[in-house]
Amino acid sequence: MRGKFFITDVFGQEKYSGNQLATFIDCQAFSGGEMLQIAREFNFAETTFIVSDLDPVNSGYDVRIFTPESEIDFAGHPTLGTAFIISHFLQKKVTEVVRLNLRVGQIPVQTPLRNLSEPLWMTQIEPSFGKTFTPEYLSPILSLPESAFHETLPIQEVSTGLPFLIVPLKSLDFLKKAFVDMRRYPEFLKKTTAKGILIFCSPGYCLDETMAVRVFVPCLGVPEDPATGSANGCLTGYLLKNGHVNQELQATVGQGHEIGRPSKLYLRGKVINGKINIQVGGKVVLIAQGEWC
Repeated sequence: MRGKFFITDVFGQEKYSGNQLATFIDCQAFSGGEMLQIAREFNFAETTFIVSDLDPVNSGYDVRIFTPESEIDFAGHPTLGTAFIISHFLQKKVTEVVRLNLRVGQIPVQTPLRNLSEPLWMTQIEPSFGKTFTPEYLSPILSLPESAFHETLPIQEVSTGLPFLIVPLKSLDFLKKAFVDMRRYPEFLKKTTAKGILIFCSPGYCLDETMAVRVFVPCLGVPEDPATGSANGCLTGYLLKNGHVNQELQATVGQGHEIGRPSKLYLRGKVINGKINIQVGGKVVLIAQGEWC
């Protein structure tokens, strides 16, 4: 079982920030079980495998995404990081758009052609919205008082391929204090379709950030994620749906500060003919490459 792999940091501004990703090429012969074993060996939030032959047409590249626990339909930083690897190491001719065929469907990623310090942008599928929860219910799960939750914005399930519970908080102080009570978490999972919890507040950690975010995904083997493109796409749809901004959104989000992996994500959203269009952007930094023995 051999295959060439790359390690990137996604949504970071420099090396050793953002979210770590391992991406494999030349791995068509790997079984799903072998991919899961490799993902567990790396123990990153996600590992990706490019399993299709090169195809310069719009049919795209078949990609599978694994956490240390299971294969998943979609995730944000693996999408951007994998598109970066395809653009720089697989394509014979660099194109402005790389298309990834994931279990959730085809996701286009805009890649910078000239300035490598510019972010890549993925377009996510239109969001779907699930049920809401009360501060009274979420308070003990997040180890916060009921007074920490925003009074007018809902606590709601949102999905752009991977469902998250979006939780608005009043301040950065409350956001920093939150932690998941693992004694209560299993019971919460029985009541929701969400795979993770995103908590957010405004303003962010830095002057150039619109919002601060933390994301918890213990059920997929990720106690806290340093940068979560899928969840921030859900946040974009949530804000547009709930009237937090006027039919259009541009925002910069900080994440990962509490776990020593500061990240920066760029959000763009717009309501067009009643449909919500979502794009999430971020920079990708190459860290290492090697061969799996």
